[in-house]
Amino acid sequence: MTGRTVTRADLCEAVYQKVGLSRTESAELVEQVLREMCDCLARGETVKLSSFGSFVVREKGERIGRNPKTGVEVPIEPRRVMVFKPSNVLKARINGEAVTAED
Repeated sequence: MTGRTVTRADLCEAVYQKVGLSRTESAELVEQVLREMCDCLARGETVKLSSFGSFVVREKGERIGRNPKTGVEVPIEPRRVMVFKPSNVLKARINGEAVTAED
């Protein structure tokens, strides 16, 4: 494992190299896709990318938490959280197993 982080710039460069759009067009395409995903998630919609996974927004109710230093109980406000559920195809690919097109 290299521990390398893929950035927006890396995604833009990959689109530029593989699709053949200009660098400016590639950057705009990546930004539009990410913007659309963010907008959908902000509305509480699930974003599913076949053979990759799903981004799901979940509601978490109010609960009581505890300050680990002092032990004082503190209410934690209800909130929405996003979780990523990888597809079976992505899981298999990460583990070096044979990849099937099923999702």
